[in-house]
Amino acid sequence: MAEINLKNLTKIYSNGFEAVKSINLDIEDQEFMILVGPSGCGKSTTLRMIAGLEDITSGELYIGGDLMNKVDPRDRNIAMVFQNYALYPHMTVYDNMAFGLKLQKVETSEIKQRIEDAATTLDIFDQLDKKPKSLSGGQRQRVALGRAIVRHPRVFLMDEPLSNLDAKLRVQMRAELIRLHQELKTTFVYVTHDQTEAMTMGTRICVMKDGIIKQVASPKEIYNKPANLFVAGFIGSPQMNFYKGILKKEDSEFSFEGNNGEYGDFVFPVKIGDKNILTPYINKELIFGIRPEHMILNNGHGLKAKVLVTELLGSEIHIHVTVQKEIHTIKTNASTDIKAGDIISAIPNPDKIHLFDPETELALF
Repeated sequence: MAEINLKNLTKIYSNGFEAVKSINLDIEDQEFMILVGPSGCGKSTTLRMIAGLEDITSGELYIGGDLMNKVDPRDRNIAMVFQNYALYPHMTVYDNMAFGLKLQKVETSEIKQRIEDAATTLDIFDQLDKKPKSLSGGQRQRVALGRAIVRHPRVFLMDEPLSNLDAKLRVQMRAELIRLHQELKTTFVYVTHDQTEAMTMGTRICVMKDGIIKQVASPKEIYNKPANLFVAGFIGSPQMNFYKGILKKEDSEFSFEGNNGEYGDFVFPVKIGDKNILTPYINKELIFGIRPEHMILNNGHGLKAKVLVTELLGSEIHIHVTVQKEIHTIKTNASTDIKAGDIISAIPNPDKIHLFDPETELALF
């Protein structure tokens, strides 16, 4: 078993900077956990503490039920894949993959078998006699993965391993890593700032900001039910649109009322099963969130705004408008003939709305 448990894990550097602030996280055996967040959020520091490359200031780290705080990295039975491959340039691919096993004094025949198995899995069998300089970026990353695989670790730790690859190769390698995880049936912990990687690869996603965990959930739940304003804005491309306004109630119906300057007021209906959630917020300011693909263009009612620019992306078009002095996006079918300078109106899909408390920044439902 290779479950990982972080209990009140904290990292404070000598200069007093608190990079990770008493976080708690349980990573299940054979799970593909993604740590995602902006630069400086503490995700790589957390990964390095799991690896043993950073000392733990306080808290406890368990791998497979064993306390790891004082265990040397080489004794944790983990393998780490870095952003920069870290291959030995003077060695062949075979020797790069064999190096760690030789240090462990693994039998030569066993080393050969493990390397051949890993090379076959990663489609680099015909590259074993070559040196890293003659390989493409994708092949080098496969070698780095192969070097980790042959150790038969109980945990794979990956720190932005695809960030040096071009866009097409990143897509290919994402698929390779998903397949690899399914084949190896091992625990993966993967750090990235790329939300596409997070959404497409992870069993669950751990979103971090300023050394704090903001939400841990499946990609689907993170996208559809963000727990707070930060997660809602960070996950999704283009990001969620946010509007400031007041929650109103007339008879038994709720609505959200805002203003867009010279283009006037707008009213969005708010429909929710449990209306008791909204009752304390009547006539109070809230933040209304809606994803670009859930804004519906219409004729004459709803939110009015002037189009700044449009972006054609094949089958869809992104329409950028200014609302409340911020740029917002509406994603729609590419067949539209809307252009810069047009005045458009749109309403949100009532089944896809989000409301946030501006003080706590927490989602209301």
